[in-house]
Amino acid sequence: MTDDDDRVFKALADPTRRFLLDLLFARDGRTLKELESELEMTRFGVMKHLRVLEDAGLVVARKSGREKLHFLNPVPIRLIHDRWIDKYTERRVSALVNLKSELEDN
Repeated sequence: MTDDDDRVFKALADPTRRFLLDLLFARDGRTLKELESELEMTRFGVMKHLRVLEDAGLVVARKSGREKLHFLNPVPIRLIHDRWIDKYTERRVSALVNLKSELEDN
């Protein structure tokens, strides 16, 4: 497993960080103040969680004037999916497709 995978799994392991990702999925480009208002947590606590998400590449921050906007980056999650989920489901899906074809032929 790569260090990138480790950072993504670590980031996704925490329910607060998953909630932050859900908020950004619902509406991208939120400020720290907007994200903080959705959580019962200090500003610094939210900043700490955002830093972990940024280190994992799941969130990208961009300055816009005096504000810092946070955006969801779904690419690392897709890479995890392709690496760890897709390969385990491929055989089952193939088996179901083969079964369907076989049943339809009979």
